Amino acid sequence: MATGERAGCIGALDQGTSSTRFLIVDRQARVVARHQLEHRQITPRPGWVEHDPLEIWGNTQQVIRGALESAGMVAADLSAVGIANQRETVVLWDRRTGRPVHNAVVWLDTRTDALCRQLAAEGGPDRFRAATGLPLATYFSGPKLRWLLDRLPGIRARAEAGEVLAGTIDSWLIWNLTGGTEGGRHITDVSNASRTQLMNLASLDWDPEICATLGVPIAMLPEIHASSEVYGRAVAPLAGVPVAGDLGDQQAALVGQAGFTVGATKCTYGTGSFLLVNTGPRPVPSRHGLLTTVAYRIDGHSVVYALEGSIAVTGALVQWLRDNLGLIRTAAEVETVAGTVADAGGVCIVPAFSGLFAPHWRSDARGVITGLTSHTHRGHIARAALDAAAWQTREVVDAMAADTGASLTELRVDGGMVRNDLLMQLQADVLGVPVVRPQECETTALGAAFAAGLAVRVWSDTAELAQSWRADRRWLPRIGAAERADGYRRWQWAVTRALGWGDPP
Repeated sequence: MATGERAGCIGALDQGTSSTRFLIVDRQARVVARHQLEHRQITPRPGWVEHDPLEIWGNTQQVIRGALESAGMVAADLSAVGIANQRETVVLWDRRTGRPVHNAVVWLDTRTDALCRQLAAEGGPDRFRAATGLPLATYFSGPKLRWLLDRLPGIRARAEAGEVLAGTIDSWLIWNLTGGTEGGRHITDVSNASRTQLMNLASLDWDPEICATLGVPIAMLPEIHASSEVYGRAVAPLAGVPVAGDLGDQQAALVGQAGFTVGATKCTYGTGSFLLVNTGPRPVPSRHGLLTTVAYRIDGHSVVYALEGSIAVTGALVQWLRDNLGLIRTAAEVETVAGTVADAGGVCIVPAFSGLFAPHWRSDARGVITGLTSHTHRGHIARAALDAAAWQTREVVDAMAADTGASLTELRVDGGMVRNDLLMQLQADVLGVPVVRPQECETTALGAAFAAGLAVRVWSDTAELAQSWRADRRWLPRIGAAERADGYRRWQWAVTRALGWGDPP
């Protein structure tokens, strides 16, 4: 980049479930450089998913250096850095040595199922929902922390003394970026904290009663801050750069989609899919299987809340077709193969590989394929995989309409699967509303950059950021209401066949 073009550039660290990326975003909200590295998925037992925090931190340093080198820049050229991260994934580490005491337990991990059932038996599945907006589920961080504290010898006493620190991935990265054992900041933001099942949505602080019930010492937890504020300055490889933004990845995508008005809705298609609708300055309780969560908070402004529908498996189903069944050679090939048929031929796939998330929250669900006949071939299976992503999204959109009393008028989309034009058309068909893809689909990274840029006044306010959002393509529905209703009934029938497999008779 030329010297003049570097003014106002922001670094965005996007730490996801499968990889870590560093992107450099200019003042016009364009991505000018990026570097990405994958990390290992550690599965010691069925249903258990772990990551190595040291591997993630090592990759973080590498991708930062790689993006800077690609742009011909140095750290001093960046005005700030923001972070977006896989949520609900927890790390415990030694404050003195800086070394993790266990692998990170990933949001997909189901090892806390028995604990969650025990807690639900004692007080109901919604015993913490009024305070946290979340049902009891293996998804969230609090039960994961309890599981680790119960099983790692001597850790609980050290945690109560503040010798062992806990946090989601953002806390681990910010601690290391700001100095680690040499004065690193132990913090998180309200969006990530709202996913732990330990933060009270009203006070925006750790809930003492819930922490005590779950047996999680508050002394080990990070300070909760706004999503956009200067937390401190980084050490190498970003020496001197203000660390100024922190958002859970799905909230970051909402910010990156300029979802700053009440009713703005986005869906991110990745390993799973995640719909968020901005509900404004008051939390909206859900009665239809959604999560009430914090969207973001800009320093000096009121917190903004959201309703979220979390779908565990969408992109992961395509990976399964590729890696486990060998039906496709690359993830992108699923569109070509699915396009060889006019429809799924009556086949439905319900990809409940580790239960169903919103709006069902059934940990006993397992994946099923229904409607197979001798006529079925791989084109029908590929098409059914795309249908599954679309119909699961429809279920969540209907739940959002029931909770908010407002119908969806447009869905903004992002994530790896939105380059699949067939899926986007199917999504518009099953929703009956336009689906819009932005010119810059790196919305998670954009959200992190926007949060950091607002904190250091690269952008003056959210209205300026909203003007930078530009549409790339819009899909309109092509099927009628009757065909849409028939397809939905078939999908809902298939879902009933996926239930009850966790503990069959």
